[in-house]
Amino acid sequence: MSGGEAKYETVDPQAKGFEAVKRAFANQVAYCRDNGAPVTAEICDALLGLLDTERGGAVMRRVRKWAGAPLADALPLRIAGGLHALHLGDQDAALSAIYLRQRVSNPQDVVADAIERHEAFLMPWLDGPPQTNEAGRSWAYAAAMLWLSDKGLPAQFALNEIGSSAGINLMMRRYFFNLGGVTAGPGGAQMRLVPEWLGSPPPDTAYDIVGARGCDIAPVDLTDPAQALRLKAYIWPEFTERFARMDAAIAAANTMPPEIARESADVFVEKVLAEPAEAGMTRVIMHSVVWQYVPEYQREKVIEAIEAAGAKATQDAPLAWISLEANRDTHRHELSVRYWPDSEGGGEEWQRLGVAHPHGAWVEWEAA
Repeated sequence: MSGGEAKYETVDPQAKGFEAVKRAFANQVAYCRDNGAPVTAEICDALLGLLDTERGGAVMRRVRKWAGAPLADALPLRIAGGLHALHLGDQDAALSAIYLRQRVSNPQDVVADAIERHEAFLMPWLDGPPQTNEAGRSWAYAAAMLWLSDKGLPAQFALNEIGSSAGINLMMRRYFFNLGGVTAGPGGAQMRLVPEWLGSPPPDTAYDIVGARGCDIAPVDLTDPAQALRLKAYIWPEFTERFARMDAAIAAANTMPPEIARESADVFVEKVLAEPAEAGMTRVIMHSVVWQYVPEYQREKVIEAIEAAGAKATQDAPLAWISLEANRDTHRHELSVRYWPDSEGGGEEWQRLGVAHPHGAWVEWEAA
């Protein structure tokens, strides 16, 4: 943690109005400080200060009068991503001074000036949620598959991911993992993921990924430099290893791009689970840091489809649901799993396997 103990306000994720906007920015500042992102915290703190002024032109007027729920919409990260893109594109030297950790006497004025100078560029960044595809989170899928294999499920896994963004996690068959001393994946892989591991390691079993596909309402094509740059803009600038992982993912996508359908979560899951289950294979529905962006009616349909398919699952053709999502109360990311059927009992309920840093820097394993 940097900057001392972070202070979070209790916020209803669906709250609207100006006060909810202010709380969303205040919590984003605390969250960034809590997770070692002082530059992003400074940018968000400057934006928080601008809310009580008339600076920032049309962009900040739209932010102040945000029609939706600012926390659920990740409003602070939308504008922060746009500002980071200006820096990455060398479009504003004064703003870049903040990102380069140079001495800036009044960051709030610098940010306001940048917003006013680049209004046309920044306004579209408010139109959609941030794309936060992160290879570092694929540790969770790997660890969950090791755990599921240890529970007796077939170790041949067919992955189906909702909210895949650029499909970085769909390419994890080409990644190497060291999870508390337990390894998985090709040893010579360019993408190597070795989170700091707390607690016992996951089961020392094995798995194979026999298929991987996903969906997103706005897929990102990593082979397009402009789209790849946009995805980089959502990476917190402090985390240089994340940029290295993104470059490795871009290289992997240019070799063999992931399979991503332009579909909503409910349509994709219903379609996938309507296909006949294959004996000797575990079907997986999975997602990481996306559930909050899925509309409630779609979440209900996804749950209904998974539970209906789970009721028909067999020991030979089981179904698993892997989730890595933020706990709004603890501000930690939790890896949880459900699976069907469960000969031991209890598997059909959510089981928390561990908690982790939002980008996979560290993992605290809890499962037996």
